[in-house]
Amino acid sequence: MSLLLPVFAFITGVFSALALYAGSAHCRWPVLQRRRGVGTWIGWMLALVSLALWVADLGVGAGLCVMLGTWMLALMAFPYLAAWTSPANDTQAER
Repeated sequence: MSLLLPVFAFITGVFSALALYAGSAHCRWPVLQRRRGVGTWIGWMLALVSLALWVADLGVGAGLCVMLGTWMLALMAFPYLAAWTSPANDTQAER
């Protein structure tokens, strides 16, 4: 069994979450805020690619569970990482 397919599925799932976070109004990273218009579409497309890769590797049931678990973990991690790496005085109300 090749390790390349699950690694690529994991990476596309994480990039999908990153693109969805960039498309969100709550994004705190200035670099990603410029991508707000296309971030959501790219995020959904990468989510479908990740799901297809996980299903191809593990089957429908396990692939769906692993993709959603990876995706939700990344979706929860990016706002916390942004809060830790953004300046302390940078808030949504000041923009």
